[in-house]
Amino acid sequence: MNTTNPDIKNEPIYVTLIGYKKVLGTSITIPMEMLNAADLIARINHPKTSKLKLQIASLDETNIQLNAGLEILCKNKLKDIARSDIIILPAMWGSPRGVIKKYPEFLEWLCKISLNDPIICAVGTGSFFLAEAGLLDHKIATTHWYYFNQFEKLYPKVQLKRERFITKSGNIYCTGSVNSVRDVMLHIIEQHYSEQVANQVSSHFTHELKLSYESSFLNIAGQNFHDDEVIIDIQEWMHQHFNADINMLEVSKIFELSQRSLNRRFKLATGLSPVQYLQEIRLEKAKELLKTSNLAIAEVAYTVGYPDSAYFSVLFKRIVSLSPGEYRRLVRKKIFKLDL
Repeated sequence: MNTTNPDIKNEPIYVTLIGYKKVLGTSITIPMEMLNAADLIARINHPKTSKLKLQIASLDETNIQLNAGLEILCKNKLKDIARSDIIILPAMWGSPRGVIKKYPEFLEWLCKISLNDPIICAVGTGSFFLAEAGLLDHKIATTHWYYFNQFEKLYPKVQLKRERFITKSGNIYCTGSVNSVRDVMLHIIEQHYSEQVANQVSSHFTHELKLSYESSFLNIAGQNFHDDEVIIDIQEWMHQHFNADINMLEVSKIFELSQRSLNRRFKLATGLSPVQYLQEIRLEKAKELLKTSNLAIAEVAYTVGYPDSAYFSVLFKRIVSLSPGEYRRLVRKKIFKLDL
């Protein structure tokens, strides 16, 4: 399997992480540490070829004071940042309205730098900065669930997607929680490094064996990294009905598409056929049940939509490279083993 992206160039990646008062530290440190891990892993195969240029910029021109009382050393001021390929807007603790009003210069900076089309990832309430700057107007977005109503009232031009933990509109990603930012980081790592590097980072930062980024289930209500809203609606429908007896011809009729158009648009958006996507939803759910429940293999198969447990076991092994029983033993050992 080819684990590299032929379109990726070996050029520096300038990542800017923005800090301000009341920021949640994990929404800075998780992206920073995952990206740094990716760079270190890549350098094992290509020594002395670090691509990553991390820049932490404080909007207060001081070290970043975290909500928990900790402090992050900050050597950069916003005016010192000349280039940003990736920008991380971390979440803040408490109501974001008062915070964003304190930084009008930052809103101007966001609007200006967005003209260069960088990747921007807003974690939780960090999306309020993008909305206030007008960068989410007429685009889909999400934010922390507690502030849905406030966000919708303040920014009626934004298409708020309450049911999603991750949204993508162009190069702008919004996440509904700190946990969700890991999934975006894995996707970005795969884009800028390789699938192999992303898999290794995943193994260090999650207890799952492997994540499927482009066909991303990732506990985000079927949201994928594309902008075809009809296909996203179909994905969400599949996540809700995955254990039913699904006929793709009927699905195409529900969403008023021809079956040919459904297959073509679904493949273009996700890289998978609708049948393959449904298979992976079911297998992801099966992996979760194998990991967290004591259901028998046949019960797991039936629960995820496969009445024929023998067929389920063959399919599972073909896709995961382990039998359901082997997967259960391995993942439980990985979760519960203590390094003494």
